[in-house]
Amino acid sequence: MAAPRAIWKGFMKVGSVSCGVKIVGATSEASKIHFRILNREDGLPVKSAYVDEGTGEPVEAEDQVKGFETDKDDFIQIEPDEIKALKLTSEHTLEIGEFVPVAEIDTRYLEKPYYLLPADKASAEAFNVLREAMKNKRVAARSCVVLYQRGREVLIQPFGKGMLLTELRDHNDMVSEASAFEGLQKQDYDRDLLEIAGLLIDKKATKFDPSKFEDTYENALIAMIEAKRKGKKPPMAAPKPRENVVDLADVLRKSLAKEGINAKPPAGRKRKSA
Repeated sequence: MAAPRAIWKGFMKVGSVSCGVKIVGATSEASKIHFRILNREDGLPVKSAYVDEGTGEPVEAEDQVKGFETDKDDFIQIEPDEIKALKLTSEHTLEIGEFVPVAEIDTRYLEKPYYLLPADKASAEAFNVLREAMKNKRVAARSCVVLYQRGREVLIQPFGKGMLLTELRDHNDMVSEASAFEGLQKQDYDRDLLEIAGLLIDKKATKFDPSKFEDTYENALIAMIEAKRKGKKPPMAAPKPRENVVDLADVLRKSLAKEGINAKPPAGRKRKSA
């Protein structure tokens, strides 16, 4: 497989230390299923079009302009040149302004990953020294980079032989946990149930291995398309889970039994409806 193309080249600078670096994509949509919209009558692809809400007539590309709605049906027109003037040009420098402990990173803000690596052999030594120093101190670097003409707040962490650069979500885009968890009440737990749940967790403890992750929806799409291509009936859909009367203690014990662990039933517990 060919090496991914660099989407940004420049310098990473920490104080008076700098080295040439490049950014390459860490994700790809190449393996995903993509659909086109067809006309059901003749099976040919159709094109999308913008139409005037008043007349219903198509509006040609040269007559289209962006608009911001300030009030109902009241718009401010924004010309392409006005937007272009706001876009940034890259200074091609990753200026490291601060380092934060890896343990304190709030993973909710991590959005899109990229790989960061030395731009050339001459830059490798300084790059590797910075990476190893960050690794030893267990810190990540905070910086900002211009990608696709927009300034992106990023976090840089040691990763294997290189580093991982991750775009950060804006704080204003984040829904606070206080509003999401509002109404949840503090609850006392049966110590026996906690112990049984802990045993189940211990039994299933493993290493984080993304290669085992499975996109069941994507796999089902592939199986359906392959069946239709061969003129066969599509596979059966998975049955919906049943809704039963549940005793949490019984469920946990049965789960342990499947894992070969015996647990005594907690005394004095009554069956509850889920």
